[in-house]
Amino acid sequence: MKALLVWPILPNSFWSYQETLDLAGLRSTNPPLGLITIAAMLPSDWEIRFADRNVCPETAADWEWCDLVIISAMIIQKADFRTLIQKGIALGKKVAVGGPYPTSVPEFALEAGAHYLILDEGECTVPLFLEALARGDERGIFRSPEKPDVTQTPVPRFDLLNLDAYLAITVQFSRGCPFQCEFCDIINLYGRKPRTKTPEQMLAEFDVLYQMGWHRYVFVVDDNFIGNKRNAKIFLRALIPWMEGHNYPFILLTEASLNLAEDEEMVELMVKAGFTIVFMGIETPDTESLVGIHKLQNTRHSLIESCHKITRAGLQIMSGFIIGFDNERPGAGQRIQAFIEDTGIPQGQFSLLQALQNTAMWDRLKRENRLLNGLGTFHQGAIMNFVPTRPVEDIVEEYIDAFWQIYEPLPFLKRTFRHFMMMNGWRGKSQRPITRHEARLFLAVCWRQGVLRSTRFRFWWQLGAIALRKPQLFYDYFVTLGVGEHFFTFRHEVKAQLLAQLNALEQAQVMEPETLAAANQVEEVSLLTGG
Repeated sequence: MKALLVWPILPNSFWSYQETLDLAGLRSTNPPLGLITIAAMLPSDWEIRFADRNVCPETAADWEWCDLVIISAMIIQKADFRTLIQKGIALGKKVAVGGPYPTSVPEFALEAGAHYLILDEGECTVPLFLEALARGDERGIFRSPEKPDVTQTPVPRFDLLNLDAYLAITVQFSRGCPFQCEFCDIINLYGRKPRTKTPEQMLAEFDVLYQMGWHRYVFVVDDNFIGNKRNAKIFLRALIPWMEGHNYPFILLTEASLNLAEDEEMVELMVKAGFTIVFMGIETPDTESLVGIHKLQNTRHSLIESCHKITRAGLQIMSGFIIGFDNERPGAGQRIQAFIEDTGIPQGQFSLLQALQNTAMWDRLKRENRLLNGLGTFHQGAIMNFVPTRPVEDIVEEYIDAFWQIYEPLPFLKRTFRHFMMMNGWRGKSQRPITRHEARLFLAVCWRQGVLRSTRFRFWWQLGAIALRKPQLFYDYFVTLGVGEHFFTFRHEVKAQLLAQLNALEQAQVMEPETLAAANQVEEVSLLTGG
């Protein structure tokens, strides 16, 4: 079998870092870990070609060569996902799909014409797919209620990647999360009992990346790295001597719940193992909203003090914030903005609330007849896909204002500096060489923030202070300033997209589901055209 594995185009979003990538001469933030893991599960006698369309599109020769096209996708990729399925069908190829989006919304892939749907987790469903192919089945939907033992998951096919194109390479230690946040689809996809790989598996993956010459960011893409605290600590204790023995070749980042602040040992182990950034879903400083979405783990202690505790220990916090919860009080956008300033968090992933299909929130809103048809693209420029409990115009206007202010260059520089000055500054001794991409980014940041913008005096003063007082954090600091360039630009795109949708609502003068669905078409066209 000749199989072409394709990763669709990712539209510009909070996570794309497009402006930063352009400045550094990179093509994408990170590769599709799921797809290269599936590649490792396919028969050894298959011929495989891989195309990440964000890095280098597949060619006409690739389409002509293959017997089978395998496409994975997240919901934000749905436009290109549909295009790829239809192209494969038109060329007479068999099309198999999988990943989070078709698993959650299989009818989309079926309507687009896909022959095979390899859903849920591949360790269970790829063998079913291969058996069907061996029988000569022309179509099939492969699902499994069982959650696989990830200790049997093979090392991903990192060799298929053009490593030089990415900002970070991804690995995975665990799947699943023990919490029950109403809006989150992780427990639906991966369950509430976190399953982990063994330390030996993880170190084997790290060895492969090290031998391939990778020496930059490694993103441990767990939905909650500390979901299984016992196993996470066992892994960290094995990782620390590996990192020390290899002179800390990787800069590690991951995702974890805010209750990390309650476990000082875990924080210390993460810092000693080389973790420098942790993404945390804070969502909102409003306790009533946290209780309403069942995110009780964020209500046990002061949110600000928990953030400060983690930061002081040496971890930079990235955070998720959401506006639009039921019974939310006016001014939520300003309160989120104030929280970000108080904690000094540089990167706040701030979004309008969206109901993901098959989540507890989706089911509740469906029972309440509040879901809106036609709204199905989730990114910062997308209006809400349900009827909120306060006027949607108020929520969107609060969001636009807060998102704009959060990523105003001077306030961004000031709070980033405060955030880094709060850290204790410990970093493992590394001999990583500075790459041409990092040098390009550094020069671009110095030019833009230190010469062109009105931030110039603040920029050079802060850069000097970090270099003198926190030299171990200098690299992390300037990369964070480089990431800021994406947000300085992206906020214009978000504002334009949302204002276009609000204008469509105002012109209709009636707040009905059909009207919101029509407004979403503005957003869909904007997404497809990149404008």
